[in-house]
Amino acid sequence: MRYHTPTSFQEASRLAAASGGLLRYLAGGTDVLVQMRAGMVQPDELIDLKHIPGVFDISRTADGGWRIGVAVPGRALGAHEALCRDWPGVVEGMNLVGSTQVQGRATLVGNLCNGSPAADSVPGLVAAGATVTVTGPDSSREMPVEAIPTAPGRTALKKGELISAVTLPPRGPRGGDAYLRFIPRTEMDIAVVGAAVNLTLDGDRIATARVALGAVAPTVLLVEEAAKAIIGSTLDDAALDRLAAASSAAAKPISDKRGTVEFRVDVAGVLARRAAQIAYDRAKGTGK
Repeated sequence: MRYHTPTSFQEASRLAAASGGLLRYLAGGTDVLVQMRAGMVQPDELIDLKHIPGVFDISRTADGGWRIGVAVPGRALGAHEALCRDWPGVVEGMNLVGSTQVQGRATLVGNLCNGSPAADSVPGLVAAGATVTVTGPDSSREMPVEAIPTAPGRTALKKGELISAVTLPPRGPRGGDAYLRFIPRTEMDIAVVGAAVNLTLDGDRIATARVALGAVAPTVLLVEEAAKAIIGSTLDDAALDRLAAASSAAAKPISDKRGTVEFRVDVAGVLARRAAQIAYDRAKGTGK
């Protein structure tokens, strides 16, 4: 195995493009190191991104959003008070990934690029309208988070490409978001269903909304019909019923040992409803 420590994303990209064998990036390492120790993966090239300036930074963008480095661990996100105020749903999704020890290493980008439809941090990012910067050998481009996973364990990144940052848009006034999941145990389990809602208010009425579901399809879903169900409403019972119905209708899960199709479809509506209420209360300033 060849171990590389590039000092720029362009250098990392060139190394990846030139690789002819199995390649893995190392940022947090909570997936790849476990897989290597278990003998599941033995990379020919291991590219350590932690030596690149800025990968541990959380910074404001010029428009008031946030730029998050690829090696920022979940623990650092949870300790960042301003980011937690703006995007509590994004942070609480990442903070559900693993144990306290894992939180010291696990990253948003690693959770995204692992390609799991049950990834806890991804629905919150999708609902937030987050984007990622994709760096290739010759150029960089911006992509919405929901366009990155294409199937379980697979992403839209091309040979030599890697994610070099995550960007969250400006929160703006009168906005709130939330993420909820259902798991069989009380902690450290994989989501059976996850739901994230992000919305903004005009007075007491919902002006904009985004709804994302996890673990109910091959990739995390952005459910536009669910968002339309609550836009213009004051999130009364009728709007919540429409939201739940649209979320359940969008869910296309499988049955496995953690839940049946019917159960997951029902829970998708229940969690979307609850997450929307939390996001609405946060937008009004009455929720935590």
